[in-house]
Amino acid sequence: MEFQSTKIKGIYIIKLNILKDIRGSFIKTFNKEEYGKFKIKINIREAFYTTSCKNVIRGMHFQKPPKDQAKIVSVIKGKITDVMLDIRGKSLTFGQYLHIQLSSGGDKAIYMPPGIAHGFASRENRTIVSYLVSKEYSPNHDTGIKWDSFGYDWKVKSPTISGRDKDFPDFFNFKTPFKY
Repeated sequence: MEFQSTKIKGIYIIKLNILKDIRGSFIKTFNKEEYGKFKIKINIREAFYTTSCKNVIRGMHFQKPPKDQAKIVSVIKGKITDVMLDIRGKSLTFGQYLHIQLSSGGDKAIYMPPGIAHGFASRENRTIVSYLVSKEYSPNHDTGIKWDSFGYDWKVKSPTISGRDKDFPDFFNFKTPFKY
């Protein structure tokens, strides 16, 4: 695995090793020792995946402290535009976002620390996105920022968005619970 730092401190693009032969391929998405070399200490507590149709936008999600989560995101099937927004108070990149294309068979995953709001746009039908997270889901701490309120152009004409995601507060009315 190779770790590439980004303009937002703490977010890494992870270049995955893909082993291919006549049977297909083998891709390792997590190795604790490799993460430790970059001083990333993540204790995986929960794993899950979502399945999305084309033009679905999910986000921008996060959990508030003390149930805030570090995440490792990869795509099992399909293709997404993955979007991360820094919501850590006093961070030099507070309010800045980063986006990257992730796809199945691709050689990339994303690591993001707590204090990053996360979302994605599905670019294909039946896209499967995998998450490894550092804390269990907590409905009392789970929240988000409205998907279209922080300046990112999702490049989706008629997105499918949940009512919950549409009702999140705008970024400009958001008061961060994260200290940095």
